[in-house]
Amino acid sequence: MSIQPESAVILVADDDAFIRHMLTRYLEHEGYQVIEAANGEAALKLYFDHLPDLVLLDALMPGVDGFEVCQRLQTMTQGNLAPILMITGLEDEKSVDQAFAIGVVDYVTKPIHWAVLRQRVRRLIHQHRLERQLREANYQLQQLTVIDSLTQVANRRRFDEYLLQEWDRALRGHLPLSLIIGDLDHFKPYNDHYGHQAGDRCLQAVAQALDHCSSRASDLVARYGGEEFAVILPNTAMAGAMQVGDRLVKAIQALALPHAASPTAPIVTLSCGGATVMPRADLLPANLILTADQALYQAKGRGRNQVRGTAVVLPTPEPWFSAKP
Repeated sequence: MSIQPESAVILVADDDAFIRHMLTRYLEHEGYQVIEAANGEAALKLYFDHLPDLVLLDALMPGVDGFEVCQRLQTMTQGNLAPILMITGLEDEKSVDQAFAIGVVDYVTKPIHWAVLRQRVRRLIHQHRLERQLREANYQLQQLTVIDSLTQVANRRRFDEYLLQEWDRALRGHLPLSLIIGDLDHFKPYNDHYGHQAGDRCLQAVAQALDHCSSRASDLVARYGGEEFAVILPNTAMAGAMQVGDRLVKAIQALALPHAASPTAPIVTLSCGGATVMPRADLLPANLILTADQALYQAKGRGRNQVRGTAVVLPTPEPWFSAKP
């Protein structure tokens, strides 16, 4: 088992200064970095200051004991915390069951058997690192499924998922939902004139500029397809959507990417169409997309390099009464 102990950090929490000193000396001799806490409150603070690979926690401490420290850490980290090895003189069934029930992964009893402690520390750190590597790998894999590989903004799959999610949220909360669809003007002539590699670099620059225009964590910038981009704006009325659309248009202008093949401007420009809706049970997200698309065509037809917007036209409700013959 290879774990490179010199890079591992262990938090030792014990109110007994002698035990704490002995643990620290032993673990440092094994090559670990050790942080000491003389009580439960200090242990909680030091945990978040240093994010250790392992916690050696005394069960019985005055004030906040080891059981409460473990429970608080579980709550504060939502269960995503380093393994806790409890050190205790308690060997009764109730105490052992309580320890495992609150998230302790292993325990050693006092007086400490140092060879046993050594192996358990090594095993727990090794397991913790493997679990962390697995979480990171899973995160990277998840990113690959939702991020456009060329532009590094959300891809079409993520766009579809997020639009449905925010539609449902807006429907429940009676909130407005806005969408902007932007399309680069005369992008085919750009590719033909400068080549596809230059076209890819252009898309990357445009995507990053659009992403920087997103001022809220809830907004989503996505590559909708080809040279089209979309921005989902939760809880945003038409006026706010038009402000964002105007920022998008100006951000692409500010890039000043030369476009010698454009018949309308000497630089790369963006046309945007925006739409806003108050979601209802008789509407679908497709209604919002269609309306934003129609607004985009208006922007193209009126000279490009601008934003146009409109509200989703609601269907006329069916009459609730029956006409008499």
